[in-house]
Amino acid sequence: MAEQQQRGAVLVTGATGGIGAATVRALATRGFTVYAGARSATSLFKGVTGVRVVTLELSDSASIAAAAKQIAGEVKGLHAVVNNAGVIVQGPLELVPAEEWRRQFEVNTLGPATVIREFLPLIRSGAGRIVNVSAPTGQVAMPLLSALSASKAGLDSLSDALRLELAAWKIPVSVVVPGSTATAIFDKAGAAAKEAQSQAEQDRVRLYRAHLEAYEKANARFKPGPVEKVAETIARAVEARRPKRRYLVGDARSLSILTKLPAGLRDRVVAQALGLNRITPEARWPARRPWYSSAPPPALAGTRPVNSLAKVIGCSWSAVIPTAPPTWLANSPPRPSSPRTPL
Repeated sequence: MAEQQQRGAVLVTGATGGIGAATVRALATRGFTVYAGARSATSLFKGVTGVRVVTLELSDSASIAAAAKQIAGEVKGLHAVVNNAGVIVQGPLELVPAEEWRRQFEVNTLGPATVIREFLPLIRSGAGRIVNVSAPTGQVAMPLLSALSASKAGLDSLSDALRLELAAWKIPVSVVVPGSTATAIFDKAGAAAKEAQSQAEQDRVRLYRAHLEAYEKANARFKPGPVEKVAETIARAVEARRPKRRYLVGDARSLSILTKLPAGLRDRVVAQALGLNRITPEARWPARRPWYSSAPPPALAGTRPVNSLAKVIGCSWSAVIPTAPPTWLANSPPRPSSPRTPL
């Protein structure tokens, strides 16, 4: 116990989820006193030395303030606050109810902001730091995940701005970006999406049937990694003498390459990866055909992915970037060279 008091105390939100529970155990093993934020009482950490469960509901500012007051009565400061809690709201924007959008932002963006605001006095007193757990969609927005993408983009921007606001007190702000991870959050998101779609206008739902089938098929190709990898990375961000601004875990490293592509090419890659490039609107709902679905992509059989990104998104560059120039370019006359003016 003395060693844990010496190492300091850490608050972890969303402690009962896959990544949260693994993070709590990883930090407790390293000798930290861990306050495990949970929506209700839990026996998940019964017998784990150094772990104290605290009731904390991210969508309730009064609950967050009460948790901060409780912890302030037990410790003089915090070594770190880990904003790990999150939810996934999935589905086409047209089919996602307004209350689901609010829930997405309350937990993923507004909740962490309130936690930081309430716990900053303890972080300052403990010369601590902030670790926010984001997602690849915060940098590369994904179709059928518009709510999640927007909420995580907000969390990323919040983190970048906060880092500069707190620089005077030398309070580091890090963002951990897990890739595909084996947790129950995706099953919960799928169940919530199906419930929302069952209550939506079925004419609208039918419009997106091909999108939803393609999305499920694409998701089946991903192999989620273990939660322990993410927990170890969070622990490194908590322990590091000079923590990084951003930590990428698993296939998030490869997906980050998408941020460096031109916007048009990035759209084409994402559409190809999710199988949306072959979808056309129904005749009774006329719409302009997207440029990236103007022709079916070449067959993938026998092609070889040229880098890790191609493997992650499930296609090859030859399916995205034509290997031969377009006809208009191939048949165009050569451009005359301009005489150079001597220097």
